[in-house]
Formats: sequence, C-alpha cells, structure tokens
Amino acid sequence: MTTAGRFGEYGGQFVAETLVGPLEDVWETYLKARQDPEFERELAELLATFVGRPTPLTRMRRLGTEHGVTFWLKREDLTHTGAHKINNAIGQALLAHRLGKRRIIAETGAGQHGVAVAAACAYLGLDATIYMGRVDAERQQPNLQRMELLGAEVRLVTQGTATLKDAVNEAIRDWITHPDDTHYLLGSVVGPHPFPSIVREFQSVIGTEAREQFLAAAGRLPDAVIACVGGGSNSIGVFSGFLEDEVRLIGVQAAGDGSGRLGHHAAPLLYGDPGVLQGMRTYLLQDDDGQVLLTHSIAPGLDYPGAGPEHSHLKDAGRVEYLTASDEEALAAFQQLARSEGIVPALESSHAVAAALRIAPTFAPGSQVLINLSGRGDKDLTSAMAAIAQRKEQHDGAA
Repeated sequence: MTTAGRFGEYGGQFVAETLVGPLEDVWETYLKARQDPEFERELAELLATFVGRPTPLTRMRRLGTEHGVTFWLKREDLTHTGAHKINNAIGQALLAHRLGKRRIIAETGAGQHGVAVAAACAYLGLDATIYMGRVDAERQQPNLQRMELLGAEVRLVTQGTATLKDAVNEAIRDWITHPDDTHYLLGSVVGPHPFPSIVREFQSVIGTEAREQFLAAAGRLPDAVIACVGGGSNSIGVFSGFLEDEVRLIGVQAAGDGSGRLGHHAAPLLYGDPGVLQGMRTYLLQDDDGQVLLTHSIAPGLDYPGAGPEHSHLKDAGRVEYLTASDEEALAAFQQLARSEGIVPALESSHAVAAALRIAPTFAPGSQVLINLSGRGDKDLTSAMAAIAQRKEQHDGAA
C-alpha cells in the first residue's frame, strides 16, 4: 500500500472536504497509538480478558474426510459477542479515547458488528449509535435486541434497499454532520483511507494466531485457507497471516439464488467492475452509468455491492481466488456443520464451509485446509429455519 492509502489502483479517499481533516486525525492518531507500548498493552489485555483471545482451532472430525482432506476451523465464533467483529471494535473504541471522541457511530448488516460496537462502548463508557437497514433488522432481531440491551441507540434505515449499503450511507451522513465529537467505527475493510488499513490491522490477530496454531497442531502450514467475503474483514484478517507463504487463499462471495442474474447475488469480485463507492475505489456491482445495483444474499453480512479495496488488488494480482456459494449451499452447510460437527455457524461463515466442502474433491489426498469460521449462527436461527422449512414445503409439494 502507498501512503495515499491505495492497494494498487484501489482504495483512496473519495470523500467530502469536511471529512478530510477527521480522516487525517484518525490515521495520525492510529499510527502514534500503534507505536505506544501502553496502547499495545491495553489492547492485548482487552483481547485476552474481554474478547477471549486466542480463539482455538478445531479439527472437523467427519465432514470432508471421505475425500482424504482434513478441515480445520478457526473459531472466531467463540469470541465475546460471537464474531470476529469484536477484534476491530475494541481496537477502534480504544482509538476513539485517544481521539477525545465520546460518541461512536457505526453501521451493521448482520448485526454482529453492531453488537460488538455496543459491547465495546458499554465496557469503555462511550455513547453508541448504530445504523441498521430495516430489512436486516427484521431478519436479525436477536442482535437488534442485544444492541439495545447493551445501551446503544439503533437507528433503522428505510432508504434504498434498507440493507448494509444504505446503513453505511447514513452513518457517513451522520459523521459529515458531527465530525468534531464523533468517531465513525467502521466495521469492515471498506470505505475511505485509512479505514481499510486500520480494520485490516486490528483483524490481523486472526491470521497471526491461526498461523502459529496450525504449525503447532499440524506441524506445517495449511495447503489452503478459505473465508467468506462480504466487505471482507474476516477474510483479510486470516489471509494476512499467510500472504507471504505458498498457501492457497480462497475467498467466497454470495451467489444468492445461484442464477447469476444481476440483483440476485452479491459477488462483485466475480461479476463487478472497478468504480467508486462510499469513499473508495474497488470492484462494484454497477450498471453502465455507474449506478450501484441491488444485491441479494441470505446472509445479511454478505449482502453488499462492493468489497474492500485490498481484495480487489489481491484479485487482480492473482494472489487470492474468489469463488461463490449460493443460498441453498449455505443453508445445507449450516445444517451439515451443526449435525456432523456440533457447531452452528453464521450464515456468512456457512458460505465458506459450503465452498470448502464443494471443492474438497479437488484437493490432493492428505491436504490440510483451514476455514475461518467468522461467527456463530444463533442470530440466524429464526431466518435460517424458516428458509429451510419453506424449501421443505416446496419440495414436498412438488413430490
């Protein structure tokens, strides 16, 4: 990355003039903090005592073994609040203290980032306002309730598709209006510089731990690392530990209904073109006039028309392969992991599991593959079980 905050031709800072100063303050404060032993000590202490790190590796004992492949899970679902989002939330909340900001705003899709922000703010005594699309709020009611219980104000967004993209837009509008007393705690490796870099570094703890743990458990590095990609923070986090190694890296985006039609998936890294969205240049789903298109995924955290600029660079560089998994495949993996391994994954993570199981026959016998399980599926039980029941009724009706 260059000092202009670019990953190759991607990234940058496409923002209103009023945000240039606050973004520079965030970057300068972040760089100073990471050089300060006291900040590093406090962050390490909170990651250990509040977040619950290190998270373990779990070997899958049944799924995938018929192909002679051993799958391992990096258990981010076991962090406090149930997903990797808390790693970045606690780091940026500490940063907000250094910036002298007492008010935090954030956006959330699946709700996991919102819950993580609400928990971090409650613990550190900060005021939290969370923007969430109405559609996402309806399918993630448990997380909405958790945010409110933790003391956050949740503002529902009804504009546009009322999903993650629109929640980000509203959070940015809020920040433009209140840049002096508010820190925007962005939840993924998206947005204007410096957020893609800051979130990446706070999430790199996943890759650092996973590399060390895999060497200790298997005696060597994995043959491949697989993670789901919406905005892309959990995947960048785990990939960062293996980018310099001869390890195959695979990101999995949402194929939605599997038809490949625009508006029916959320896979900009496979079907999009470079453009500008929410302060960054990256691969987007857009029409010929540059208008951002609708997306669909059963997993709210993947229901986003862009991806982090570093992912765009890694795609063009050929360092990471990007695949898709459909809603149906994700639902199947959701049930398979629960019934065969005793773990209920988030629907987002289920996409990574689904792709891993689908391509298992392509790995050489004896291969060892690491999947980043980015979150747990408690939040998805209502929507996933309803979708499974609906499909069963349709199947039974057609039989």
